[in-house]
Amino acid sequence: MSKVKEYINSVKDDIQRRDPNQTEFQEAAFAVLDSLEPVLEANPQYVSSNLLARLVEPERVIQFRVPWESDDGKFNVNRGFRVQFNSAIGPYKGGLRLHPTVNLSIVKFLGFEQILKNSLTGLPIGGAKGGSDFDPKGKSDAEVMRFCQSFMTELQRHIGPDLDIPAGDIGVGGREIGYLFGAYKRLRGYQNGVLTGKGLTFGGSLARTEATGFGLIYYTDALIKAQDDVLAGKTIKVSGAGNVAIYAIQKAHELGAKVVTVSDSNGYIYDPKGIDYTIVRRIKEVERGRIKEYADQVPSAEYHDGSVWDLDINYDVALPCATQNEINEEQAELIAKDGAKYICEGANMPSNAAAIVVYKKNDILYGPGKAANAGGVAVSALEMSQNSERLSWTFEKVDNYLKEIMAGIFAQSETAVKKYNLDKDYQAGANIAGFEKVAEAMLAQGLI
Repeated sequence: MSKVKEYINSVKDDIQRRDPNQTEFQEAAFAVLDSLEPVLEANPQYVSSNLLARLVEPERVIQFRVPWESDDGKFNVNRGFRVQFNSAIGPYKGGLRLHPTVNLSIVKFLGFEQILKNSLTGLPIGGAKGGSDFDPKGKSDAEVMRFCQSFMTELQRHIGPDLDIPAGDIGVGGREIGYLFGAYKRLRGYQNGVLTGKGLTFGGSLARTEATGFGLIYYTDALIKAQDDVLAGKTIKVSGAGNVAIYAIQKAHELGAKVVTVSDSNGYIYDPKGIDYTIVRRIKEVERGRIKEYADQVPSAEYHDGSVWDLDINYDVALPCATQNEINEEQAELIAKDGAKYICEGANMPSNAAAIVVYKKNDILYGPGKAANAGGVAVSALEMSQNSERLSWTFEKVDNYLKEIMAGIFAQSETAVKKYNLDKDYQAGANIAGFEKVAEAMLAQGLI
């Protein structure tokens, strides 16, 4: 075993010893560490400075209680988290997730991924993530507001426009960002750049809502073009029914592809004629309904309980846009059987480690979430720029920047693939491209 491999294994052993129950964080960290072997071989200073051990340990972990009152007068307590993982290339940047599954392991995995994702955008932002095990589903606006006010009462001590700039994630949309911003403003005064994903009337950016979904398609288009192929005419399977899925469907349709599925946590829709994103958007964003209602409105659509990745149909491109580990090994085998040639992730780590092995074994070209779903944080950073300038850019200007950034992310990954002879392993390419920038910044700044 080489010295570099021994070093990587020693860092992995330390993670397991210190955080034995943090399985999501371990999965994310190990996938990155294993892919960095050629970089470390070429740059022995990364090993001598113990850079990996510094990379996988967050700069700061904040956990706090969030008491709030429900409409029936009951007092409730949730846990709040903020993991400020790495600030080598800029202030901490990453979303807040509100979901019952949120725990420290998930927040750390998301924050770790955010380091490399933000690096890939080419913008000066570090990696962070946060959230709570609060579930906004079924809560009234007043209950969500009281929770957000309580959450921000503690979080405001640790964030700021030049320190840490949270945004939205699962369970945190425009409503929640508005309440969080209002609470921060009452406590600290009006600081326009302290949160991104804000409403357009108080510092938000056009195209932010669409950014992750549009960006996913821009990245997918770049990956497909690099194979001398085209997105137009492709059949696509999408999971999820949130912002990412909705706007990925819209952009895919605009570029000439056909999306035939959409899903939520209960089940999925299959429509061989193509999903109408406007109906999905109305059901999920306006009516706050369930995706099965789509089948009641569209005669060609079928609703089924369970995972969309168990649906056996022929298609070309898979776009998982729901949540982490939604695709397992068996489902990945079905993706290969169904003839998919490309899979690009709109969610964070939706494929488990065994599934990724299946993709590579079957020559399915794989665009990892840290690259493919970076559009949201990219436009969040552009929102920060607009806030600093006290200007609001047009939708077209933001969208053009987004398209350039996503094409650039794929180009960086492809450059790393060619530099280290990785044979179209775009996961390793993205890890390496993101890591190299952060590593050089960390070394340049000394022992941080």
